[in-house]
Amino acid sequence: MRVLLVEDDEKIARFIETGLKASGFAVDMAGTGTQGFDMAFEAPYDTLIIDIMLPELDGFSLIRKLRANENNAPIIVLSARGRVDDRIKGLEAGADDYLTKPFSFSELLARVQALIRRAGNLTDPISLSHGDLSVDLVKRQVKRGEETIDLQPLEFSLLEYLLRNKERVVSKTMIMEHVWNYNFDPMTNVVEARICRLRDKIDKDHENKLIHTVRGAGYVLKTDDA
Repeated sequence: MRVLLVEDDEKIARFIETGLKASGFAVDMAGTGTQGFDMAFEAPYDTLIIDIMLPELDGFSLIRKLRANENNAPIIVLSARGRVDDRIKGLEAGADDYLTKPFSFSELLARVQALIRRAGNLTDPISLSHGDLSVDLVKRQVKRGEETIDLQPLEFSLLEYLLRNKERVVSKTMIMEHVWNYNFDPMTNVVEARICRLRDKIDKDHENKLIHTVRGAGYVLKTDDA
């Protein structure tokens, strides 16, 4: 999952970036409202986190401009302004949620995950599965049958993306856009390497393989007979 963070306080921005990356998110950052607007249309984002007190273009104006230009990505407002009328103003501008500073990262993470689930219209908001593979999105636990599989945060994010698109071929570019950050170098073979490591953990000891390469097109998570 990919997040755009628009925050001019570098200390807060790095704190949020570190926490989200450790939770398996790809994170891009903008320090001004204008930069945030431009970046929001250069790549697909699953959630936008926007501060209100931004240089060049304040957060409320940024949100209104995004919505006026038909960017419908879920938006969480971060602000030190916690008055009721400020919260109402943020929601009326088009934000989906409003979190006041100071805040706990665990609450921010929970809100990000909830918005992504809501935007995706998931019928099961806390888990994903295919065949004997199951992923608990809350506990971040992966199982193949009764076997628990330990994944690194980036591997978990990659598997989650494949599961959300199960039986659908996803290209290398699509994976890069949702799992890696804005500055990712498309010329490297990091996607192939991560898929190989993930396949080794998910499929190695199982007759029924789930992660398949579609030559010239990308990858798909499906059963052998699907």
